[in-house]
Order: sequence, then C-alpha cells, then structure tokens
Amino acid sequence: MKLLIKNNQLILKKIILLIYDIVAIITASLLALVIRFEGNYSAIPKEYLSRSLQYIVIVIGITLVIFWYFRLYSSLWTYAGATELINIAVACMLSTGVQMSVMMLFDMRMPRSYYVLYGGGLLVLVFFSRYSYRGIRTLIKQNMGEKHCSRVLLVGAGAAGHMLVREIQNNNNVNKRVICIVDDAKSKEGSYLHGVKVAGSRRDIPALVKKYKIDEIIIALPSAPAKEIKKILDICKETGCELKRLPGVYQLLNGEVNVSKLKKVDVNDLLGREPVKVDLTEILDYVAGKTIMVTGGGGSIGSEVCRQVVEHNPKRLVIVDIYENTTYDIQNELKHKYPNLKLTVLIASVRNTKRMDLIFEKYRPDIVYHAAAHKHVPLMEDSPNEAVKNNVLGTWKVVQAADKWGVKRFVMISTDKAVNPTNIMGATKRICEMLIQTYNNRSKTEFVAVRFGNVLGSNGSVIPLFEKQIEQGGPITVTHPDIIRYFMTIPEAVSLVLQAGAYAKGGEIFVLDMGEPVKIADLARNLILLSGHRPEEIQIEYTGLRPGEKLYEEMLMDEEGLEETENKLIHIGKPIKMNEEYFLMQLENLKNYVEQEPEDIRKWVQKIVSTYHP
Repeated sequence: MKLLIKNNQLILKKIILLIYDIVAIITASLLALVIRFEGNYSAIPKEYLSRSLQYIVIVIGITLVIFWYFRLYSSLWTYAGATELINIAVACMLSTGVQMSVMMLFDMRMPRSYYVLYGGGLLVLVFFSRYSYRGIRTLIKQNMGEKHCSRVLLVGAGAAGHMLVREIQNNNNVNKRVICIVDDAKSKEGSYLHGVKVAGSRRDIPALVKKYKIDEIIIALPSAPAKEIKKILDICKETGCELKRLPGVYQLLNGEVNVSKLKKVDVNDLLGREPVKVDLTEILDYVAGKTIMVTGGGGSIGSEVCRQVVEHNPKRLVIVDIYENTTYDIQNELKHKYPNLKLTVLIASVRNTKRMDLIFEKYRPDIVYHAAAHKHVPLMEDSPNEAVKNNVLGTWKVVQAADKWGVKRFVMISTDKAVNPTNIMGATKRICEMLIQTYNNRSKTEFVAVRFGNVLGSNGSVIPLFEKQIEQGGPITVTHPDIIRYFMTIPEAVSLVLQAGAYAKGGEIFVLDMGEPVKIADLARNLILLSGHRPEEIQIEYTGLRPGEKLYEEMLMDEEGLEETENKLIHIGKPIKMNEEYFLMQLENLKNYVEQEPEDIRKWVQKIVSTYHP
C-alpha cells in the first residue's frame, strides 16, 4: 500500500512538472516579445503575437520530448547539482533551436532578439521550478528550526566539506545547521560555500565557537595525515564541543561523503601517527592453503588474528577457546562473511593435555597462533596459581602437542610485561618465552614469540573502562599521574604478529615498535574533552599503583639486543643463553607444586625467572 502511494505521488509530481513546463513555454514566448518591445504589450505587432502562438503546440511537443530525454522529469531535484543545471541549460537551448527551426521552416519572420529572450526566459522558468523547492526549504530550516538544530562548525572547505554542507542543507532528517567553516588556505578565507562563510583558519576555532555558540565541530579532511588531524583535535578538544569526523579518503572517492558516515572522534585519533601497514603478500605466501589454529580465538587479539588470517585463503581455520560467548560471536561473524570458509570452532582448555593432543592429532595444523592466556594483571595478582596453570602449563601442553604432531610454525603472543616483570602475569609470560626458546632448539617446529604492549580497545583495557566512567559522570580512576604505556590498535598489533610469523626462522622473540609512550592521565583527559565535557566536569582520581604494576613498561631486557627486519617496526630480540635441561626440571617441579595450591608460588616462579621482582 505504501509503495502504491509513493508511486502515485511520483506520477503526480511528473504531471505537475509537465503542466508547468507547457505554461512556461507559452509564457517564455510571450515574455520574449514583451521584453523585446520594452514592456509595452500594446506595441507588439499582432502578426508577431499570432506567429509565436500559431505553432506553439509543435514547439511544446518537441520541447517536452527534449526535456524528457535530458531527465528533467526523473532527476532527484533535492540533490541536484551542476550536472542537472547543465542538462536544463542544454535542453532550453535545444528548445530555442526548435522554435527557430519551426519559424524558418514556415517562413515566419520574428525579431532576432526574440529567440535569445525566449531561451533565457525558458531557462529561468524551468530553473525556478526545479530549484526553488530547495531554497524555500533551506529558508524554512534556517528560520523555523534553528532553535532545535545543532549548530555546526565545519573544518575543511574542500570537496568533502562542500558535499557535507550540501547534504546537511538538503536532508530533512539531519537536525544540523552549518554556521561557519574554517580552512587553513588563505585564498578561501572570507569566501562562501553554499552560503556559509569561511570565517578563518584552525587558529580561530576557539573564538568562533564562542562567537557563534557552536555545539558541534565536524572535521571534513578525509585525506589529511594523522599528525595534522591530531593538531586540529588538540585545538578542538578544548572547546567542549562534540567532535565528529569523516573516517577516511575512500568515502570521498566512492561518493559516500554524507552525514551518516560521520563518526565520533576517538582516542585513536590522538595517537598522532599513521596506521601501521604491513606487506600482505608475505603473509599470504605462508598462510594460503594451510590449516591454521588459533588458541584463545575468541579473545580480543585471537579473534582479530582469525579475521586477518581468513583474508589470506587458509585451507582450514581451527578456533580453540574455553570461553564460549565471545567464541560464538567470532564464529557467527566469520560464517556470515566467509560462507565458503572451512571453519572448526572448539570449546577446550589448553590445560587439558588429552584434549589438546586429540585436537592436534585430528586437524594437524600447519601454523598455530597461541593467544590463549590470562592477561589481567590485578586479577592474576590475586590468583597467581591460576596464572601459572593457564599461562605456563597451558602453553607447555600446546607446545608439546605442536612438537608431537609436526606443526610447521608456532607463534606465541607475549607481552612487554615479560621484561623485568613485577607481576605474576608478566613472569608467567617470560617463562613461556623461555619455553619457546627451549623447544625450538629440540624440535622440527619453528617456535617464536611476539612481544608487544597495550592494545587500544581490547577486553580489560583502560579505554572501555574510562568510557564507562565518563558515561556515569566520573570520576575516572588512574593509578598514578606519571604512569605511561605503549599503545597500538588491535588490527595494527595483529598485522605485525602475522608478518613476524612470516619472518620466523625459529627461536626469535619479535619485538614490535609501539611508537611513543602515552601518559595514562593524558589519555583520560583527552577522552573527557573528546566526549564534550570540560575538565572540571569529570574528575580524575588517582588510586595508587596496583600490586605488580610498574610506572613504565620495557620492551627489552639488558641482555637482549635488537636486530632489524625488513619491516622497521618489527625487531628481533636476541635469545638469552640458558641451561635448558635445568629449566625443564624447574618446570616439572613448578607443575607438581602449583597443583597443590600453594600460597607462595611467586617464590618458585622467581627461581625460574631471575628478573622477576614482585
């Protein structure tokens, strides 16, 4: 029923336009003569009037066909631009040519200026019928709806800015009004874009926000480098306005620049660096056609490993995880996006020796990404035995299964907290690195570890916590004013993990370059500002360092040195020499001891990891 009503409305609009154009053609013919004789209708010779109307039916018929050919009855005039305007101009010129041809064909003389005036008059009348609706609607939106509209300052008077202003003005469903624009190009300052003034440069943003009572700032610079975006955001975030921006240049290229594509500015934009890029062909060469297993495949890192691996045509993907909820989510996501993928999803604990052995025997993976681990530092400090059982013994059992069933390459996800650890989580990860080194020397499997810092947005990271605290009105809890961390996005970290796996020869500890460290307190302040709050509205509360927490993290131990790889963001830490037989004996003792649920497991871990200082 709704579709029928909509179709009837479209037909009615076309009929109204047809009738209007018939009247416009007649009016333009008469108006041309009135203007030719200086507005004096009685001075127009009667033969001119009769000639202009004698064959008007033929002119109307041919003109309407021309208009139809140039889509003047089927264009979406709400979004009409230069192309539609050109179509109107050409159609009116052809109509003028038809008028002239008919007069000449029947040897009927008319004043030479008549044809020029007829064409100009018809152009004005047709233009008015197609574009007046937009103008009237814009005036109504500005005058009547101003109180309810979000007042917008737009950064960028380029192509993206032009398209956004036009859509905001034309779209009835967008409750925004662009008040002013800023652009750093001096040549644009003082000019107008769709009636909106380019009022200054980025330096003028704070003053313009106060002057025009701006509610929202939209950054329409899709191709600007990350460093430039950061500089602009550093200015904008102090205004207290809601910030939004276009995600990237490809939206502009695809013609997708519209209000629906805007996204809220997040803390990733304030890292101030370009996203890490990797050579995907290297990953493709060693993943394609292989059976890939991901332990902990339902977690933040493990699930992203799965997403990126399936892009490179594996023979089969086997996901192993103990937590069913997130594993179910990644299973559904991959099934939907890759219906032809051979996907196996198994709920299993890496601590179960028999279960691991059966899984490896059945699926015979070529490459294993081991991301299963307990990683939450404070929780592990309260349950240190569980950290040892899951991280150390779980990894040991997966490593043994990989060795037994001839896995070609084993990549373990490690952490910067394994370097000179002050917490049990970091210490267990250091033991895992030692396990990798030991088994690489006595197995055909290539065992490697990849060490990196904090991952933005991962489960349990500070960003989701801060966002919840801001939603609740604060306070934001930060452990120490001087605490710093290295940050990387999940896709960046995982793409480097995959490329490190391509470089692996066995025994390496790959260290990812995480860029410049970030103060957690600065991160909290930026999130407050980006959320549209002022610093005094949301308090930052310092709670003190938690057990096992450092002020800063390190990526290398003193004994390790760095070797470069082809990707300058991936380095290789030199393995530290160790007594492997003694280490394996210590591991056996640790295994027997932790199963008794002791209260002093840290002392046993210290005997294995000499750099561990709780």
